[in-house]
Amino acid sequence: MASCLKNYSFWCALATLVGMIVGAGTFGIPYAMAQAGFGLGLFYLVILAGVVVLVHLCYGEIVLRTSGHHRLVGYAERYLGRRAKGLATFTVLFEYYGSLLAYTILGGEFMKIVFGQWLGGSETLWALIFFALGVGAVFCGLKLVSRDELVMTALLIAVVVFLIAKGWPLVSASNFSGFNFSNFFLPYGVILFALAGSAAIPELRQILRGQEKKLKKVIWWGTLIPAVIYLGFAWLVVGISGQATSEEAILGLVPHLGSWVIYVGAIFGLLAICTSFMALGISLKNMFREDFKLSELISFGLVCAVPLLAYLAGLKSFIFVVGFIGAVAAGLDGLLTILIFLRARKKGDRQPEYHLVGARFLGRLLMAVFALGLIYQFIYLAGK
Repeated sequence: MASCLKNYSFWCALATLVGMIVGAGTFGIPYAMAQAGFGLGLFYLVILAGVVVLVHLCYGEIVLRTSGHHRLVGYAERYLGRRAKGLATFTVLFEYYGSLLAYTILGGEFMKIVFGQWLGGSETLWALIFFALGVGAVFCGLKLVSRDELVMTALLIAVVVFLIAKGWPLVSASNFSGFNFSNFFLPYGVILFALAGSAAIPELRQILRGQEKKLKKVIWWGTLIPAVIYLGFAWLVVGISGQATSEEAILGLVPHLGSWVIYVGAIFGLLAICTSFMALGISLKNMFREDFKLSELISFGLVCAVPLLAYLAGLKSFIFVVGFIGAVAAGLDGLLTILIFLRARKKGDRQPEYHLVGARFLGRLLMAVFALGLIYQFIYLAGK
């Protein structure tokens, strides 16, 4: 029985990280790859998957080196000072709220596809319904999410495998050729957004309480599994749709696979977005409670208010949101994580269950990647 419980905790932790990562960004990757060239997109996916694995491992080591429960903001204040806390607060809020907005945008579209044919209603109405269901799950807390994500993540992977099995005979090798230099940087922000999942790592330590030595394995697999899912999904969509790949990936498949793909794809989308929305919303609520010492009710209200108001104000461009959030917010998040990681190795008050080799070289390499990405993002936007 004890062994079964330990394995269950591992799988719940793994499902939490996979569910946190696989979300709205999944549907932007095929479009970004099609516009830039599949080969270039694959290059970005492989390199950034390696980068994000390392950043997640660095964050995991920070968590294990520090007593108590914190989020990025709390770690920034503890190891880098109050000014760093201010920057971390801005970065985390920008990233989290932007992500919740992206999930709301797609959630409304997918719920309209699944339920609108029978019940009617606009995308805005369905987005509000999706948002209400999502924040309701956030209010229920971590135990609900960790249990349900184990099931939903398994279903999510099953849907991807089903789509690949049905669609692979229609894949054309000619759709993988070509290169568009004007969109050279387009996949960077979208893929980085899709792979980022550091918000779940402090939660993983709680799920694995007493089994913290498994955290490294959970981070490895929990980050690589989404990368494999993305590769399979992008290969299918770009291989079938080519340059006709739509921004949300699904509608471009209809002429080739039929209208049934809309419903299957929309269900896949809802599974992916729901798990990410819940995990991210809970992490944000816990950050307000633990790092800012706000009440449960105020923390919950802050989680709800900003993305809802942003959506109602008209911020509904999915590709712009995920691309910009990925390149800027996730880039700043990565830079802060590495700076905290290097300081925590000297000033941490706990012996971690694992530690990374070559920390200084690793830190400089990752910081260079994120710094260049930030600079080029603004150059890319200026040229558009």
